[in-house]
Amino acid sequence: MASMILYNYFRSSTSYRVRLALHLKNIDFEYRPINLLKHEQRSPEYLKINPLGGVPTLVHNGHYIPESFAIMEYLEEIQPEPALFPKDAYLKARVRQVCEVINSFMHPIGNLKTLQYLEKKHGYTQGQKEEWLQYWAPQGLETLESTLKDFAGSYCFGEQVTMADLFLVPQLLSCQRFNVDTSNYPTLVKINENCLKLEAFKKAHPFAQIDTPEEFRK
Repeated sequence: MASMILYNYFRSSTSYRVRLALHLKNIDFEYRPINLLKHEQRSPEYLKINPLGGVPTLVHNGHYIPESFAIMEYLEEIQPEPALFPKDAYLKARVRQVCEVINSFMHPIGNLKTLQYLEKKHGYTQGQKEEWLQYWAPQGLETLESTLKDFAGSYCFGEQVTMADLFLVPQLLSCQRFNVDTSNYPTLVKINENCLKLEAFKKAHPFAQIDTPEEFRK
């Protein structure tokens, strides 16, 4: 039996990040789906382990760890290889910067809670949600492109996959979902294409999970 349990949802970009970290580090885990559309994240049982009612949540040795960034840094601590951060302090800070642009700016504007609020309180249609993302997301994409063009090789920071790649690829998939044009960001497109060739990215992909609906399966 796996010593780790991951409560997550196939389409959640934050869940995708953590699955990537687990697969890259070859850590065995039990996948427990939480269906966000059925509001399973708001059940009293789940709120006991994740009071914010989000995904993912990792369980390891009886301890609960909510929030993707916290989980991924925990995995880095307990299993340092392969490393998800460069050893150089400056480069490590720049990796974190990229992650923060995605985590603090880009992810919240396309979060399910945000989009459901826009729909319920302001009557947003799917088209209007896409317009919302198409307005805000490019600000983050432009920041990432200008930052990473100075550091990128095959991946965000040279030839080694880092935490930045694990944040970037799920975010680009979210952009594609809402028809955000990413073609103007060649560095990001190249990184994404290279990452998606890797086995860990194939295993972690949202369309290859046990709770992926049949119409999305690759």
